[in-house]
This record gives sequence, structure tokens and C-alpha cells, in this order.
Amino acid sequence: MTSMTQIVAFGGVVLLGAMSPGPDFAVVVRRSAVSGRGYGMAAALGISMGVFAWVVAAATGVAALLAASAAAFTVVKVVGAAYLLYLGVKALRSALRRGEEPRPDVAADPGRRSPWAAFAEGLLTNVLNPKAALFFVALVPQFVGGGASLADTLVLSLIALGGTVTWFLVVAAIVGTLRKAFARPAVRRAVDGLTGVALIGLGVKLAAAGRP
Repeated sequence: MTSMTQIVAFGGVVLLGAMSPGPDFAVVVRRSAVSGRGYGMAAALGISMGVFAWVVAAATGVAALLAASAAAFTVVKVVGAAYLLYLGVKALRSALRRGEEPRPDVAADPGRRSPWAAFAEGLLTNVLNPKAALFFVALVPQFVGGGASLADTLVLSLIALGGTVTWFLVVAAIVGTLRKAFARPAVRRAVDGLTGVALIGLGVKLAAAGRP
């Protein structure tokens, strides 16, 4: 049975992991700044569902198989890096676009104007990151043993989801509150440019990463 001390400690470690700069943070910030608070929150929910899935995978041993398999790790790494590069290039193209200021609700998702696109972007950014698998493979066994019950796994997964979604919803709310400032063309291009460079850099770093 997972104790309250374990729950608090696990939630704290996951929250610190969520707060560290990375692709998840970049996606939520750009979505909130460019498309609005609702889109940023949708991306935050997608990221949190990815974290939930990783905790379940780590507790059931699936994530450990991914971490142990060179082929599986490489496939996820390459696909994840390509996705980050795609997001980064898309952001840079938006930053370099001249002429009429794009409408905020359309610019981030040309042809896909639903927050579900932002949710999917957040989800894919997280689940295609093999470093998340390594993080939870190292973390989860410290809180659940080999004979962990379904209830223990579910509790830890919900704690991870709750902590992650709380942090990124706060980020989305803060950035969304500053929407008027971000709506200015010069600021908008700066946000797109900075997050685009960050995502491309993270994609390159992920592509070059090896298994520990």
C-alpha cells in the first residue's frame, strides 16, 4: 500500500520534473501566447495524459522494456526528435512570415482550429520523448515494488497527472493573461522565433542522445 509520505514525495519529484525547462514547457508557452489560454490548457492536458501513460508503463514494466531495447529506444527517439524539429520549423516559419497579422486562433493550427489539435500536440510531445521513459523507469520502482497493486499504480499515475496538469495550467493561465502583449506582431514573432529555436535545439539534442 502506498503511504501518504510516498505519495507526497512522488508528487514532489514529478512536479520538479515538470517544472524543468523542456519541450513540454515550450509547447505550452507557445500555444498559450499564440493561440490563447484555452489552447495552452489543452496542450497542458495532453502533456499530463502522456505523463499518466508513462507512469502506468513504468509500473507495469512496459517502459523498462523500451529503455532496455536499443531498437525501440532509437525508434522512439528518432520519431520524437523529428516531431520536435517539425514543431520548431513551423514556429520559425510563423516568425518569419510577413504581411497581414494572422488571427491568433488560426495561426497555430492552419486548417485545424480545434483545441484537440493542441491536446494532441502536447500528448505527442510527451509520449514521443524516450527520456520520459528513462525518468519514470528510474523513479517509479522506488515507490512501488514488484508486487504493486493496481490501486497503487493508479494512485501514483493520478498524482503524476494532477501535479503535471496543475503546473502547466498555471503556466498557460499566466501566459494567457498576457495575451494582449503577445498579440503584438513584434512580440508574436519573437515568441515564435524563440520557441522555434528552442524546439529545434531540443530535437537535435534528443536525436543525439544515447541510452545511459
